[in-house]
Amino acid sequence: MDGNRRYAKKNHLARSTGHLHGFDTLSKILGWCKALDVKEITIFAFSFENFKRSQEEVDDLMEISREKFDLMIKEIDKINEHGICVRFWGELELLPDDIQERFTFIMSATRDNKRAYLNVCFAYSSRCEIVGAMNKIKDEVVNTKLKISDINENLITDYLYSAGSQPPDLLIRTSGVVRLSDFLLWQSSFTINAFVDVLWPEFSFWDLIGCLLNYQRYEAQVNQARRTYLSKKILPEKSVTKKLPCQVNN
Repeated sequence: MDGNRRYAKKNHLARSTGHLHGFDTLSKILGWCKALDVKEITIFAFSFENFKRSQEEVDDLMEISREKFDLMIKEIDKINEHGICVRFWGELELLPDDIQERFTFIMSATRDNKRAYLNVCFAYSSRCEIVGAMNKIKDEVVNTKLKISDINENLITDYLYSAGSQPPDLLIRTSGVVRLSDFLLWQSSFTINAFVDVLWPEFSFWDLIGCLLNYQRYEAQVNQARRTYLSKKILPEKSVTKKLPCQVNN
């Protein structure tokens, strides 16, 4: 969801209006993905780094989030009817209490749905996610619930926010920026990336189709590489013995 602020500047709009248009685009894309039978979608709604923006902009984003997630709560029966499980990944304890309460309600209300999954990364940092997983594993070792010899790639994966989800097949980033920006770094080893120049609020159905067609060109090659990788012994046993602070630097 990249390019909301540039879209606002380009169209002489308030930044908050650009973010609103970005949420509107998200709603359209979720509908398109449902029509295309996409089973799992993960969106980067709010980065851990976004807290470094001006307090005014952060407050605007929180207020927009309240508005949009209140709409989701009103539509919770329809979400359940479609069998969609909604999950929120991130440093959620950093968010205002009322937003945390909204997220908790939505996750609880949809947790038994299994037809499709919507993962919302909010106050999210992939580096924090990995550090958090390692700290949880360290605590389990200290409390003798795990042995150091148990630690491997599969175990670490099980302690991530994304535990139980499939690795993403396709990652789409808008606005012409060609980097992952701390998004699903652990999970994206065999993900096909689509970097498109269009700003997020302007992302269209045909832009989505173009990304999917590009994915199909490389799907077989990437899947073969993934199968080859998974067929081998992946990581040596490693020790995790001290707390790793989550610190995201510029």
